[in-house]
Amino acid sequence: MPKYFFNTRIGNELIVDPEGEDLRNPDRAWEVARQMILEVLKSEGTQPVLLEAVIEVTDVEGEVVLEFPFTEALLDVPDKSATRH
Repeated sequence: MPKYFFNTRIGNELIVDPEGEDLRNPDRAWEVARQMILEVLKSEGTQPVLLEAVIEVTDVEGEVVLEFPFTEALLDVPDKSATRH
């Protein structure tokens, strides 16, 4: 299973995830990043500096798999299990 690292960039500062997490695919990494952001915003509030922060998800080689802006996590994501009429 691939390992993903969830590094947080706040301004010019990069907070590195030294452990990473084994996940099945980049879609799951996206879900984990979103949940992490929502938890941070819940505990720290929507401070302007956090609203400009980004989680940079990288693989074991250090290549960026995805960048997830904190503001994007606040957008409503449609429930894929919901029935459409």
